[in-house]
Amino acid sequence: MKTIIKTKDAPAPIGAYNQAVLSGNTLYISGQIAINPVNGELQQETIEEETEQVMRNLKAILTAAEMDFENVLKSSIFISDMNNFGRINAVYTKYFNEETAPARETVEVANLPKFVNVEISMIATK
Repeated sequence: MKTIIKTKDAPAPIGAYNQAVLSGNTLYISGQIAINPVNGELQQETIEEETEQVMRNLKAILTAAEMDFENVLKSSIFISDMNNFGRINAVYTKYFNEETAPARETVEVANLPKFVNVEISMIATK
């Protein structure tokens, strides 16, 4: 059985998917980009601001599922330019305890939705 997780504190899906799906104790969070859920606009002044908005969106979804970043088992980070990795990683790292951080991959891709610079998805468990 699956439970759809929805929150107004993260952007509404822009396609045929949900913000997250809970199956048993495992939460699958769809890739999040830097859309501000309040005004629907992309936050892209800097790569740091963009990454912060992505992480806030992920946090809102985790909270809606009664979880937090300590529950995250795996992150997938998609970036449009590997030269931004250090700056993205500096923001991402603030949200995790280094000793209990999740598994992760970071992949450079040709394009992302709305031509953003970073998209992150996560898998978490209770």
